[in-house]
Amino acid sequence: MQAEYDYIIVGAGSAGCVLANRLTESGKYKVLLLEAGPSDRRFWIQVPIGYGKTYYNNQYNWMYQSEPIPGLRDRTNYVPRGKVLGGSSSINAMVYSRGQAGDFDDWAALGNPGWGWSDVLPVYKRMEDHALGEGPWHGAGGPLHVTDISADVHPLTHLYVKAGQEAGLKATRDLNGETIEGVGYYQINTTRDGMRCSSARAYLWPAMKRANLRIETEALATRVLFEGKRAVGIAYEQRGQKLEARAGREVILSLGAINTPQLLQVSGVGPAELLRRHGIAVHHASEAVGNHMQDHLCFDHTYKSTLPSLNDVFHPWWGKLLAGMQYVLTRRGPMSLSVNQGGGYFRSRPDSERPDIQLYFSPLTYEKAPAGVRKLTGVDPYSGFIMSISPCRPTSRGHVHIKSADPRQGPAIQPNFMSTNHDVEEMLAGAKFLRRLAETPTMRGMIAEELKPGRPLATDEEIVDDIRARTYSVFHPCGTARMGPDAREAAVDHRLKFHGLDGLRVVDASVFPTVTSGNINAPSIMVGEKGAALILADAR
Repeated sequence: MQAEYDYIIVGAGSAGCVLANRLTESGKYKVLLLEAGPSDRRFWIQVPIGYGKTYYNNQYNWMYQSEPIPGLRDRTNYVPRGKVLGGSSSINAMVYSRGQAGDFDDWAALGNPGWGWSDVLPVYKRMEDHALGEGPWHGAGGPLHVTDISADVHPLTHLYVKAGQEAGLKATRDLNGETIEGVGYYQINTTRDGMRCSSARAYLWPAMKRANLRIETEALATRVLFEGKRAVGIAYEQRGQKLEARAGREVILSLGAINTPQLLQVSGVGPAELLRRHGIAVHHASEAVGNHMQDHLCFDHTYKSTLPSLNDVFHPWWGKLLAGMQYVLTRRGPMSLSVNQGGGYFRSRPDSERPDIQLYFSPLTYEKAPAGVRKLTGVDPYSGFIMSISPCRPTSRGHVHIKSADPRQGPAIQPNFMSTNHDVEEMLAGAKFLRRLAETPTMRGMIAEELKPGRPLATDEEIVDDIRARTYSVFHPCGTARMGPDAREAAVDHRLKFHGLDGLRVVDASVFPTVTSGNINAPSIMVGEKGAALILADAR
């Protein structure tokens, strides 16, 4: 027996939770939301600093690994993805970064009307409950709370902002304001009482009691069901049962930039040669499905500090106890924050039309952790901090391709980092800026010892070699079912409808035509809001 719904949403992540709320608000439509992971009602998910616990927990995280990456000395990269209500918004570092106006004007210029900055700013304002209050650049009263942490950051972060100014950057009060250029303090998604404000908490929790919304957790989608060229439902597995559900109006894929192309490909939608290689009948050929992947790289310098850092809080047992007590009693302190506290954006070249490199500052280190493991509560036994850069708009393109017809097997993820001269040059410029920042008077007073690179790098070639050896993803994959007018190069149109198929939309980060400048969770939630509005408009 098949259950019948108006809409089936696959994936309860950053965008999927938004869809579930908005499509059920009127009570008019019956909606099924499928999530492969469990509920998010867990302590370490709701406590902001708890993402250090979920970062390597396969109960809430797909914990993918990339293929060997040629541009990074054939190293693999860790690819965490949320597998829980809220998706990656339940396990991320909570930095709220909307991107630059030019990012979205680029989307519109690529043939996507309705996606320019003047179109998406009202969407951002509608979804925000911003601590800075309502104004030209922010909204108030929306579902998603945005916290200003400038008064609560670690003292080292204030010194970092001062050093950034000494290095030639201007102080920026609002890194989501009229301009994001400069150095300042990040805003994060936490509630007024210091809990994580994920997409699930903001959008899904208020909708859970609606009679027209059914939420199924631990439900792995295995195939999109088609009748001819129309998507009519989803096959899924739940606790050992094989089930199907049908959608009278639309199937909406919101599994994210890794799992959305994977589900499409195992359903016979994707590059024809790839599907045939794995014995999958080609239902609809689309070269855009799984290709054009983009992501942000991060490169850091790590230091021992002359001054106390968060290491001095989270390393000793008594420090952890005091931080825990402070959080329980006041909902303040280091457990209520992200470790990415300071940062900003700057231009790597004077002729850059807008900022092209993002900065991060974290007042802690974890050099002594096992290789590849950054456990936030397992920090180094000495004071330390990390300064990082991340180019905003890389030109390297990768892919997400299935390894088999089995939807349970993770796909081959090849980001193809640093495969263009443009990306190499920007990483080099960013690394040189970190060195300049380290030489400011304030920073010289903070640095006891450089741990990484930790050796003289005299030439550009040596710096690039160090970058290729140490740089890593900051987990912003997107573009693998991108939006655009040409079906030969894009998977969906500007209304997020799949080219050549009826009853099927994609609403998540995979539709980004190009990656936005900065963290992509806020743009993903915005895509959920705008996608819901488009769906409801088309339903009239």
